[in-house]
Amino acid sequence: MVHLSRVKRGKQAQKPQQEQDQGESAASPYVYGTHYATEELPEHVMSEREMPADVAFRLIKDELSLDGNPLLNLASFVTTYMEDEAQNLMTDAMSKNFIDFEEYPQTAHIQNRCINMIAHLLNAPTTEGDGELDTIGTSTIGSSEAIMLATLAMKKRWQNKRKAEGKDWTRPNIVMNSAVQVCWEKAARYFDVEEKYVYCTDTRYVIDPKTAVDMVDENTIGICAIMGTTYTGQYEDVKAINDLLKAKNIDCPIHVDAASGGFVAPFVRPELEWDFRLEKVVSINVSGHKYGLVYPGVGWVFWRSPEYLPEELIFNVNYLGSNQATFTLNFSKGASHVIGQYYQLIRLGKHGYRSIMQNLTKTSDYFADELKKLGFLIMSDGNGRGLPLVAFRMKPDDDRLYDEFALAHVLRQRGWIVPAYTMAPHSNQLKLMRVVLREDFTIHRCNILLEDIKAALKSLQEMDAEMIQKYTLHLRAHSAKKLPQQHAHYKNEKHSLQGKTGKTHGVC
Repeated sequence: MVHLSRVKRGKQAQKPQQEQDQGESAASPYVYGTHYATEELPEHVMSEREMPADVAFRLIKDELSLDGNPLLNLASFVTTYMEDEAQNLMTDAMSKNFIDFEEYPQTAHIQNRCINMIAHLLNAPTTEGDGELDTIGTSTIGSSEAIMLATLAMKKRWQNKRKAEGKDWTRPNIVMNSAVQVCWEKAARYFDVEEKYVYCTDTRYVIDPKTAVDMVDENTIGICAIMGTTYTGQYEDVKAINDLLKAKNIDCPIHVDAASGGFVAPFVRPELEWDFRLEKVVSINVSGHKYGLVYPGVGWVFWRSPEYLPEELIFNVNYLGSNQATFTLNFSKGASHVIGQYYQLIRLGKHGYRSIMQNLTKTSDYFADELKKLGFLIMSDGNGRGLPLVAFRMKPDDDRLYDEFALAHVLRQRGWIVPAYTMAPHSNQLKLMRVVLREDFTIHRCNILLEDIKAALKSLQEMDAEMIQKYTLHLRAHSAKKLPQQHAHYKNEKHSLQGKTGKTHGVC
């Protein structure tokens, strides 16, 4: 049975004026019915008056919807997925200042548990007794800070030794691959250490151990070796560098930048010797927010023993209520990410991490095989011999009208962020693309990407030269408009590797 209702008219439909006014004033304004919807958001000067919380939330959320989808960002190594339980724990801890050990002692205990668990993954040496000579470590905001701290420790230890021998201590240098992440350039520049590069070639994209050891002199504070380069994801041969230093009786430490590979190699290639099992490796950094599976904001750095972390770099403070030692570039930081790291370590355990990393390795091998069928050249190492990523480029072809950058632009229209860039100096005429596989990159999504790559290639092949040129120029101009512009004063710098050689740092 249908209920019929009578429509009221005239005076019957009107409420008393007082009652109507009270109802309107009590009601919360609809966001898009407020005057804020017709005004530009503040960009340069704070507004004089407050804005309702729901309006501010909605307008910012709307603007952020213009960002790319993190799940389709295949340029970044940084974690884009965590379970709700982990996110809830991290949200609850957002107001905690990690450095305040007196107020938040359990958070400090959790950091120490993380340090012990990760150090054991790196085969950290331990001693009997009170453990004063055991491996030590600390959390950082990321691997960039960790690398800064490790560089400072190597420099200070070298200077102390030179001063004790009555030798010049003012000209330190460090040996590294030209394919290092930009934070190594920063560390050397910020702390007045000369950069000595082992350059890549057209066929070698990692450090050459013999060349690196031959470059060591009395002023070398250490050699940087990378477990998972940003460009191609390859592991550098740390053991070969270690063995050459020992064979030549050269007293030079190795720092291993395992920002990406530190949470991968122990589970996929446990037999590979690159960590504290090697005598010359004195410090290692890893990123919790990469394959450590935590959202961006946490890294870890370890030293073989206190001998390699000079005492004068450590500061003891007590103005937070208890005595504590600190060695960081930044004092205050949130506790959320350390807690997020602990959640992942106990939630997944070794079996969970091993399953994820092995799945990613299988998927990356499958993706590389499919790209080969499409005619691409693979520049990364498969079968667990490098990171679970695929670096690839097109075969040389003078008749082809498009390049890797054009393909990246077409894929961007579909939502995929697949970076195209040039290789490191001395091989930077090579163009390549790279897909980083993170834990949420399933085989199903991989096949969707492959279909979109096929479709993109087909559309590019159907364009003539004039259309290709107009298309790429339009897309590059459109992309440039969306990005924050570089400050004009620093636009033409010539001191960095990019400024000197025109190479780009692969997106990290």
